[in-house]
Amino acid sequence: MSIDYKYLSELLFPDVTMTEEELLAKYPPRNLPEGAKVTRFAPSPTGFVHFGGLFPTLVSERLAHQSGGVFYLRIEDTDSRREVEGAAGALVKTLAHYGIHFDEGVTVDGEAGDYGPYKQSERADIYHVFAKRLVAEGRAYPVFSTDAELEEIKTADKKAELKAVNWETDADSRREAMLARRNFTVEDVERELAAGHKFALFAIAEGDGTRKRKVNDLVRGDLLLPENDEDVVLLKSDGIPTYHFAHVVDDHLMGTTHVVRGEEWLPSLPKHLQLFSYMGWKPPKYIHISQIMRQDADGSKKKLSKRDMGANLDDYSRLGYSPRVVIEYVMTLLNSNFEEWRAQNPDRDYTEFPFNVKKMSSSGCLFDMKKLDDVAKNVISRMSAEDVYAQLCGWAEKFEPDFARRLSDKDYALQIISIGRGGKKPRKDYGTWVELYNYMSPFYDETFAVEDEYPENVSRADIKSALTSFADSYDENDDAGAWFEKIKSICAPLGYCADMKEYRANPDAYKGSVADVSMMIRVAVTGRLNSPDLYTVMHILGRERSISRIRDMINKL
Repeated sequence: MSIDYKYLSELLFPDVTMTEEELLAKYPPRNLPEGAKVTRFAPSPTGFVHFGGLFPTLVSERLAHQSGGVFYLRIEDTDSRREVEGAAGALVKTLAHYGIHFDEGVTVDGEAGDYGPYKQSERADIYHVFAKRLVAEGRAYPVFSTDAELEEIKTADKKAELKAVNWETDADSRREAMLARRNFTVEDVERELAAGHKFALFAIAEGDGTRKRKVNDLVRGDLLLPENDEDVVLLKSDGIPTYHFAHVVDDHLMGTTHVVRGEEWLPSLPKHLQLFSYMGWKPPKYIHISQIMRQDADGSKKKLSKRDMGANLDDYSRLGYSPRVVIEYVMTLLNSNFEEWRAQNPDRDYTEFPFNVKKMSSSGCLFDMKKLDDVAKNVISRMSAEDVYAQLCGWAEKFEPDFARRLSDKDYALQIISIGRGGKKPRKDYGTWVELYNYMSPFYDETFAVEDEYPENVSRADIKSALTSFADSYDENDDAGAWFEKIKSICAPLGYCADMKEYRANPDAYKGSVADVSMMIRVAVTGRLNSPDLYTVMHILGRERSISRIRDMINKL
């Protein structure tokens, strides 16, 4: 029996009066320069921003802004049960912290842009216009089920492949069940609606799963994927769309040119291309990013999970990583030539790097904290002292309030931060604000402590003699050369060599070298065997504190 699909569409969507033409007029094509890309970040507001989410976000942002296009934020909040209150606002703030800003979409205070609403939960009427059209064309049909079955459809996660309830695992059974669902009459629909039953809406699959279709991915190239032979759920029983349908409608209306998402969506690509074809719309270009892996102690690789250290972007703030560090680390993973570019352009902003999706790996990236730390030291060493100070204060106010109070003496803090900064080979003593906090501890009396002991093979009598001689001769007005000459003059009376070249040529002739005498002073002044340039440290501390620490050490020996 043939079905009057036009009549069926009116039965199912009697409240949809807006025409497709009227709706499309509200979303005109964007007026952008040739080649400009329109991309989006479209997360579910279900919790914190995962490190893995930074990958597609940064790719999308770079593609849009590097081309003079538009980067927007759309919130896919169609599953209210999984939504975390305040997650959308926190997401915007977190990404802004990492320098990722949207041109339009959801904001902390609402929305900005002409292509909204940008929350899918507020776009149900829009989806219904196109759902009604698909029914009228005979491409979609309703499925009325029991309350339990409808509840399963309603609560299905958007990332799960939604299967019909009670399907068998083999293809023949699934095919049989699918065909059975399509077997209905208009009278059946009228009875179900009269009884107040709800329905889910399915799109009819016209593909043959035994055949493969060539599809293109901008990172992976041409792929052969099976044609879609499974009816796609368009609307759940509450009238809210699945991801499959919603993203097709939204990406078309919002003018999305490139979709960046995880490789787990590759099997669904034939479904999405089918829906674009049904709607008569040109699909965006797709980029499916590989999973981020971590390496266990045994050498095995596993997907980076939300429970792993570093998975939560908030971890990096707590650990004191500059947001610039995290972004540059991600760039090293996204494009293989970024590090070479950075070495050749140490003072340029990462946004000047010519990002290219063709340089992205299709085999996945390995998350490496050691590599992150290396990047951190390089990035921080290139920053100005003022920039370091500002970010350090922001971190300290949140995580180390006592330290923040000490930092209120800005001029003093800047003197410390400026040690070894600038020049062709700046020092790389720290890569995080936690490390800088420890680095700066010896400069404040409240946190100064003798952390390192003198080596056992160094005579305590020699140490006391060296410290006493140095304290007696110290003149704060000496330049670095005169200061070091006084240290050298201490060596000979104690049996230490003042000339390093001579010492290396005949080490057995001496107790040690001028380096050992310098170490004796360094531990007394800084409490550590390793420290920044000692001459500079003592000038920052001032004569009184420097000599006081030396005298204290003499008394302890």
